Amino acid sequence: MPSAALLEIASRGEPVAGGHRLCSGCGAGVIIRQMLTATDYPTVVSNATGCVEVCTSVYPFTAWNVPWIHNGFENAAATITGAEAAYRAMERRGDVPKRKNKKPMKFIALGGDGGTYDIGLQSLSGALERGHDFVYICYDNGAYMNTGIQRSSASPFGANTTTSPAGVVIQGKQEERKNLTAIAAAHDIPFVATASPGYYMDFTRKVKKALDVNGPAFLNVFAVCPLGWRSEPEDSQILARSSVETCVWPLYEIEDGRFRLTFRPNVKRPVTEYLQLQGRFSHLFKAGNEDMLTHIQERVDAEWEQLLKRDRREREENSG
Repeated sequence: MPSAALLEIASRGEPVAGGHRLCSGCGAGVIIRQMLTATDYPTVVSNATGCVEVCTSVYPFTAWNVPWIHNGFENAAATITGAEAAYRAMERRGDVPKRKNKKPMKFIALGGDGGTYDIGLQSLSGALERGHDFVYICYDNGAYMNTGIQRSSASPFGANTTTSPAGVVIQGKQEERKNLTAIAAAHDIPFVATASPGYYMDFTRKVKKALDVNGPAFLNVFAVCPLGWRSEPEDSQILARSSVETCVWPLYEIEDGRFRLTFRPNVKRPVTEYLQLQGRFSHLFKAGNEDMLTHIQERVDAEWEQLLKRDRREREENSG
């Protein structure tokens, strides 16, 4: 029997219409739909250039049924915080009617890892530091997929991209990915979290929390890209769950400085189960690259142990 909450969500209109041009199995399409159906706040969205913007707004059409602003790669956070500041000023002056007994207007910035980890990082940092009341959601598919699958600072170690190809000289990207979630948390903002569309209830709960806080919030969301990852479209939700169950993409939140793991796998799966579903890592399974697989597993294990220790320490401090 569906819960009352699920029935209420299902009764809402579609915030993002079908018929957009996102690829079959695209994680970003699932994310934006889950993101907007998770809340009944009236929302304004600013969208950095990228796959979502290109595929949902082919002139003269749009898939968006909420107010939506397209901006450059580098300034999604600046755009939405400008809109938020302007709206608050107009409210104070009486230029827009006050929303008495109604939910307040909320502002969401949306960008991929290229427009968030790299090109838009300065804009994001400034908006977080200024304390605007907005939510930034990064859909992280680990490369510049819209422009030709070039590496980004979110691309994982060993990934085969067009600018870090697996060949004779190197075997995919040689650098580790940037920990953007930790960078956002270092701004001491009210709410920071990781999420995956493979764990829908965890993700939507975090979207609601992010929108409820007074001040900036940041969500880093795992996004599958079948084209760039050379994975099967029907495996996208399997990958969205496998990333969590292997602890490649741990789920946690930091609320008012307090860290909490929001999911612990009953059985931690080996990273090879996640990697072998993606053609971008196929070279790692060739003879001579065993040390790279070992390195990836050891790094995932070490980072997971650090998170477990942090979670345990926070629980002990709060219970005392």
